[in-house]
Amino acid sequence: MGEHVPPDLLPGTLDLLILKALAANPQHGYGIAQRLRTVSDDVLQVGESSLYPALQRLLLKGWVKAEWGASENNRRARFYTLTAAGRKQLAVERQEFEHLILAIHKVLNAT
Repeated sequence: MGEHVPPDLLPGTLDLLILKALAANPQHGYGIAQRLRTVSDDVLQVGESSLYPALQRLLLKGWVKAEWGASENNRRARFYTLTAAGRKQLAVERQEFEHLILAIHKVLNAT
């Protein structure tokens, strides 16, 4: 079986997906990556080189906060939580993304 190469995401999409992954409950980085992979049926496989810079951006913007805790296997891990500002941003970005997808869909289906 060959190595699966995930599709390129539209700019800003990874931030949106991370915010959505954190909407239900706090998670560590590996948990976020696993959530995206599982929910997308293995299509979205986000590596550390993309995930952690995105989490850092979200921290700097105040959309997530982080604190140290113990993971499922009792290892020290940084857990990320959506802030109130992050919940608001998730709603805004989701609406903008859905608007963009609708526009792309219209172009693809134009005759």
